[in-house]
Order: sequence, then structure tokens, then C-alpha cells
Amino acid sequence: MPQASEIAWLIPVFPLIGAVFSGLGLICANKKINNSREIVSISLLSFVGVSAVISYKTLIEQINGYQSVEKLFVWASAGDFTIPMGFVLDPLGSVMLTLVTTITLLVMIYSHGYMAHDKGYVRFFTYLALFSSSMMGLIISPNLLEIYVFWELVGMCSYLLVGFWYDRDGAANAAQKAFVVNRVGDFGLLLGILGLFWATKSFDFNEIAVGVSQSVSENSLPVWAALLLCFLVFLGPMAKSAQFPLHVWLPDAMEGPTPISALIHAATMVAAGIFLVARLQPLYSLFPSIQFIIALVGTITCFLGASIALTQMDLKKGLAYSTVSQLGYMMLAMGCGAPVAGIFHLITHACFKAMLFLGSGSVIHAMEEVVGHQPVLAQDMRLMGGLRKKMPFTSTTFLIGCVAISGIPPLAGFWSKDEILGNAFISFPAFWFVGFLTAGMTAFYMFRLYFLTFEGDFRGEDKELQKELLLASKINIEEEHEEEHGSLHESPWSMTFPLVFLAVPSVIIGFMGFPWDSKFANLLDPEEALIAIESFELKEFLPLAIASVFIASIGITIAYQAYFAKKINLSILFAQRFPSVNKFLSNKWYLDDINEKLFVKGSRKLAKEVLEVDSKVVDGVVNLTGLVTLGSGEGLKYFETGRAQFYALIVFGGVILLVAIFGFQSPQVT
Repeated sequence: MPQASEIAWLIPVFPLIGAVFSGLGLICANKKINNSREIVSISLLSFVGVSAVISYKTLIEQINGYQSVEKLFVWASAGDFTIPMGFVLDPLGSVMLTLVTTITLLVMIYSHGYMAHDKGYVRFFTYLALFSSSMMGLIISPNLLEIYVFWELVGMCSYLLVGFWYDRDGAANAAQKAFVVNRVGDFGLLLGILGLFWATKSFDFNEIAVGVSQSVSENSLPVWAALLLCFLVFLGPMAKSAQFPLHVWLPDAMEGPTPISALIHAATMVAAGIFLVARLQPLYSLFPSIQFIIALVGTITCFLGASIALTQMDLKKGLAYSTVSQLGYMMLAMGCGAPVAGIFHLITHACFKAMLFLGSGSVIHAMEEVVGHQPVLAQDMRLMGGLRKKMPFTSTTFLIGCVAISGIPPLAGFWSKDEILGNAFISFPAFWFVGFLTAGMTAFYMFRLYFLTFEGDFRGEDKELQKELLLASKINIEEEHEEEHGSLHESPWSMTFPLVFLAVPSVIIGFMGFPWDSKFANLLDPEEALIAIESFELKEFLPLAIASVFIASIGITIAYQAYFAKKINLSILFAQRFPSVNKFLSNKWYLDDINEKLFVKGSRKLAKEVLEVDSKVVDGVVNLTGLVTLGSGEGLKYFETGRAQFYALIVFGGVILLVAIFGFQSPQVT
């Protein structure tokens, strides 16, 4: 029987087969397929399940010390030029495959309950299978060219899923925004890939690093050109992983169904950028200035996401900006030359952030029974409160997620985030300080979300508050039809089971990353793990760890006093004293407004100017040419009489005219 690593190429194939068959069924027999929704969903779930089983087996093999597998074939060739394709399965790939397949399976189970009454149920499951297949293909890609193919497939699937409810203006606009912003990064990525191939004649990760190093040392490639190519490639992960300033698409992506929000934010699209930077570490490690830029971008993103999350009242958008902030931590780790720490935080974050998003979907599902299916109402925390008593599974798992992401030991987030901060303290102390402050902000806004949603009294039946929120969102109240409202209740098992399942790794998976004996680091990079273990000193670890827990505890305490005990009024202490800062954060650093004015309206204005030039200049020249041709043709037809005497007269007149012209121009003889 072959090793699982030998047949790893089948991992993305199985979900792809399921997606193709269900997609063709929707095209050829739409009504019949939609009526067989349970059969289709179970089939697609089974295909992803097979991929998950193979992924788990590859991970076990890598843990047991099996060699990495790489198999290539020539996809295209012309003379000495060849393009290899195939797959590679190493420890990093096996870990990522296990993560993606697990989260996808749980999201599919959850979606069975969440999307049960949606008319696009089968289409949603088809998109999910295609999305997961694209991400799996990206993970096992052995070179930049193949990664780019799956990179674009991931982008296409995210466009389809974010805009799944395309009849809603918000969803359609969010999908377009995500598509356009990612095209900016992908264009840079494509230019960088082509430039690196020109410099090294290879698409392979390690060969590119070796080739660039040799070219720079031999002065055949200027240092500035190498830096430019590295930065262009980094633009792709900047957009995919929502790094400043290309992060603006991610919060708007909340317009899609909640299950896809969990999948995008936890294990697929945003993880792709972090994964690619980890793959390119041999290249980026050659240039400290590039690593500084990566760390700087990550630090800004980390602080930006947390600061904006402080003022969000939409439950899903609060979690979205939390994701932006945590992605900043991961990118900071990459810039510090600690890819293992970044990937470790990606894994732990995927577990508790998927749980938090699915938990928010459970809350929204319950809120819709009371306030209707208007997202402005169902997702606003000002209408929530007191849900803990009605939703014990959702509230308990959400609380676990809040503790984990806040970095409280012994939960997973503490070990992964603290490892990043430790590396930042060594490499860039200023960036460590920003990350340290952000840790306190993270704890505050996450427990703010928890207390507003699950504690206190329920506020969802306040009709006046509902009207205020609708008016503030510029929704016509008269157009809102009355719905039969039910009561708050816990979600069905298909939605609560993934929450309970994800709570387990959110608590214990961090134990794989003890700094004095990191099994995770030993799996991904045994040499670095050995160096880290030998250099570990408790007296260096404890002060940073205690400081991190201390500032997180301060954030939790402030949130408790403000939103649970009601002993602090932050609107008086902060919002009224610093109205400009509060407005700045509420308006998301005005970045959306800047993009709207500079790029959206600016591009439209430029398009109008180009249209004016096209219609008046380009079209004018073409029309004038046609008019002159038509007029000259009309005039010349009168000279075509067919009489030889008339033609001779014209020739004679022409000769006389030429003689007269040249006679006047000839020089006079003195």
C-alpha cells in the first residue's frame, strides 16, 4: 500500500470531482439537483472527508519522520525551457492540509443547519467544495507558477462566496471590492514571479533563493532590482492576508454567509498569504530590509485592526477586524524571521477564530427569530444581551474563544502569540511594544463583544432602538414588512457540534508549542527547534509572558467594569473627551473614504476624461478622415466625364500651374 504522501495529489482532486458533478447537475438538471440537496451535501461532505483522511495520514507520517515527497512532470517545454508541475508534501504542507480539511468539514456540517432554508443550498455547498479544493491545491504546489494558478482559483471562489447573496447590494459590492483589491496585489505577485524567473530561470522556491543570492553576489542582478522583485511578490500576500493598506476588503466580506466568513478568516483565503510568505522565507531571509518592511506592515496591520475593533457594534465586523489584527501578528513573525511562530499562530488562531465566527452565526441565527432577517438588526450588539441563558453551548464556546485569543494561559492563543512577541522583542523592540499594547486592546474588545452579546438584559425587543438603527443605516422603515417573530433558542446540533469540537483544540493545541519543548517547531524545522530549546532561558521567558498576561488582564478588567458591572462609562471617559479620536476609529481611519474618493471616484473621473478624448479626438479624427474622403470623392466624380479632350485640358492646366509655381520660386539672375 502506498504512503499517503505518495498520493497527496488526490487531496484536492476529490473535492474538485464533487464540485464538478454538482455544478454540472445545477446546470443540466437544476430543479432535480436542488430537490436532492441532502444527497448532494452528504456526497460533497464525503469527498472532503476522504481528503481529510489522507491529510491526517500524511501528518502522522511526517510526525513519524517520513521523508518529504516531491513529484514533478514536465507540463510544457520548448528547447531548454521547461515548466514543471506536480506536488510536494512536507511537514508544513501536511499541517496546512490537516487544518484546511478539518475546518472545511466542520463548516460544511454547520452550513447544513445555517443554510437549511436557503434556496441556494446546493450552490453554496458546490462553492465550498471548489473553494477547499483550490486551497488544497495551493498548499501542495511545488513552485510559484503552480501556486499562482490556485491562488487565482481561491480568489475566484471567494468572489462567488462573498457575493453569494448577489441580489443584495451590500453583498454584490463587497464581492467586487474584494475582487478589485486582490487584483492589485495579484498583479504585483505576477510581475514579481515573472521577474524572479527572468533573474533565476526557475519557479522553484529554493532555486529562486539560491539563484537570486548568486546573481546579487556576481553583480548580474542589482540589489535594488532584487528588493523590488521581493516586494512585488509580497504584494500578493498583502492583499490575500489583508495587510495594510490592502486590508479594506476583508471586513466588507462579512456580507457573505457566516459559514464562509469562518472559512475565509480561519483556514483558506487569508491563510494563503501567510503560507506563501512562509514558503518564500529562504528568499526573504537574504534581505533584512525586506524583512523589516514585512514586520512593519504586520505591526501597522496588527494595531490598525485592533484599534478599529474597539468601536465596532456589528458582531461579525468586530470579529473581522480582530482577524485583521491577528494576521498582522502572523506577518510580524514572518518579518522577524520566525515563520514557525507565525504558522503556529495561524493554526491556533484558525481553531478559535472559526469557533468565534460560527458562534456569531449561531447568535445571528437566533436573533433573526426576534428582529427579522435584516442584517443591520440581527448583527448589532446593541440589540443583543442576555443570550447566555438561552444559548449555553454557543455562549460557553464563545467565551473559550475570547479567552484563547486574549492570550490567557493555558489556552492556545497564549503560547502562539507570546512566541511571536518574544521574537519581536529580540528583532524589533519597537514593534514588540506595539504588539504588546495590541494584546491589551485585543482582550478588551473581545470581552466587550462577549459581555454585550451574552450578558445583561436582552435588548432585541426595543422597537425604538430598532427604528434608530434602521434610520442610521438609511433603510426605509416603511419598506420593512412585519414578520412572525419567535423566541430565542439554542441552535440545532449541526451548528453546535462544530463549536464544541473546535473548543477542544482552542484549549489544548497550544501545548504543542511550549518554548522549552516545542513539538510543533520540531516537526516544521527540527534544527531551529533544537537551537531554540538550547537557548531557552526561563528568566527571559517569564517577564515577557507575565507582562503579556498582565496587559491582557487589564483589558478584560476594563471591559468587565464597563459592559458587565456598568461601573465605568467609556462614552464619558473616552468618547466625549477625545471625540476626534473616537470619530477617527469609528470611521475606520477614514481609509474607506480615502479609497472611495481617490480610487473609486478618481477612476470614474479619469474614465470620463478618457471617454471625452475618445469621442472628441479619436472619433473626431476618424470621422473627419471619412468626411474628407467622402467630400473629395463627391467632388472628383464630376471630373470623370470620359472625354479625352477634357482630360487633356486638365493635364495642360496642371502643367501650366506647375510652371507658374516653379517659375516664381526660381532664383533671379543678376
